[in-house]
Amino acid sequence: MTSVMTPPGTKAPETYIEQVMISVKAKNPAEPEFHQAVAEVFDSLKLVLAKHPEYQSARLLERIVEPERVVMFRVPWFDDQGGIQVNRGFRIEMNSGIGPYKGGLRFHPSVNLGILKFLAFEQVFKNSLTTLPMGGGKGGSDFDPKGKSDNEVMRFCQSFMTELQRHIGPDTDVPAGDIGVGGREIGFLFGQYKRLRNEFTGVLTGKGLNWGGSLIRPEATGYGCVYFANEMLKSRKDTLQGKVCLVSGSGNVSQYTIEKLLDFGAKPVTVSDSNGVIYDPDGIDREKLAWVMELKNVKRGRVRDYADKFKKAIFMPTDIKLEHNPLWNVKADCAFPSATQNEISAKDATNLIKNGIKLVAEGANMPSTLEATKMFLEAKVLYGPAKAANAGGVATSGLEMAQNSARLTWTREEVDDRLHKIMIAIHQTCYETAEKYGTPGNLVNGANIGGFLKVANAMLDQGLV
Repeated sequence: MTSVMTPPGTKAPETYIEQVMISVKAKNPAEPEFHQAVAEVFDSLKLVLAKHPEYQSARLLERIVEPERVVMFRVPWFDDQGGIQVNRGFRIEMNSGIGPYKGGLRFHPSVNLGILKFLAFEQVFKNSLTTLPMGGGKGGSDFDPKGKSDNEVMRFCQSFMTELQRHIGPDTDVPAGDIGVGGREIGFLFGQYKRLRNEFTGVLTGKGLNWGGSLIRPEATGYGCVYFANEMLKSRKDTLQGKVCLVSGSGNVSQYTIEKLLDFGAKPVTVSDSNGVIYDPDGIDREKLAWVMELKNVKRGRVRDYADKFKKAIFMPTDIKLEHNPLWNVKADCAFPSATQNEISAKDATNLIKNGIKLVAEGANMPSTLEATKMFLEAKVLYGPAKAANAGGVATSGLEMAQNSARLTWTREEVDDRLHKIMIAIHQTCYETAEKYGTPGNLVNGANIGGFLKVANAMLDQGLV
């Protein structure tokens, strides 16, 4: 069906989107995560193109899926035995329509071009939603910091930054941490940048507090996700008080999601890592959370030890061969997937819905498969997609950039208050945009369209670049 708005000789939006999608798959073979992220956004944009034929004639979709720049490089380094190791480094500078590229670095054996392109693409819309002037980028390496000594991590980070430094800068591209890149790695990376460039600038976020970091930055993704969940519940005149919550993962995002859930009077009952799941029917209170943080951040141990320490807790090993994760089969009110992409399959979504889940707020990036997302929306579950629900991390990175530029530090309360207000604003944008485009309550459409419009208009204003 051709819409009245479509000028003669222009394809109907559905046909246009279909053709761009075919070309994305042909040009980017063997990148399933990237295809998935693009398909999810495009699905929402059908509603926009009918109202805005100018985006179609400017070929905006073809332009927005093509990174402005992709950098791939060799990272050679010496291990503690004096042996030579070689990894591959990446930086995807996706879109600078509304500001310098901004997005994390991920150090994990699974890192490849497709995964980083999906993350960079998501980041463009997420950063747009934060209301701050930041474009989208992502980078990293297939290096695994797990099991490496501090000296090995330092030598790797120095080698990685020796190449990356020529592509980034406080007004060009500002990386941050992601999976496998915490305070230790950011410190080593920053030190090498400073040494090579002879300048102390806000080129990375997630820095140490005494050398340019921002309070609340480590907590921001988890806190923000819970603030977003609270806004979602408010829209149904409900609160987090007393809600049983499933949290996956046991890293930074999971830890601070649990902390903030406790502040709101909720009862988190799970954590997990790549070996398995801990289910604690009594709930994870502050004392247990402190123990998990010590285990993960200091001892770098595995969550199975939790069951030895707290006798009522159950450890369930995860089997990668199975189509589902036992964590999502625990009866609860709210789910906070905070581990990694595609951790909730269609089978997991079925289990969650069957057990009466009311809300899913995504702390990780794209943790639900497309089938799972559709199932949540059809079941009328309150569903907060990652690019909105976990935008608190990058929003606070933006606040760190602002503090660096002004040579200022804000108090903990000030940063937390700004973060809370940004999450409220993001929810409002998603909620109102979903209504405006005729799909009330569908925050996936709200987030995709809300994020897209700002970037698309900036690209139109700046001409064909």
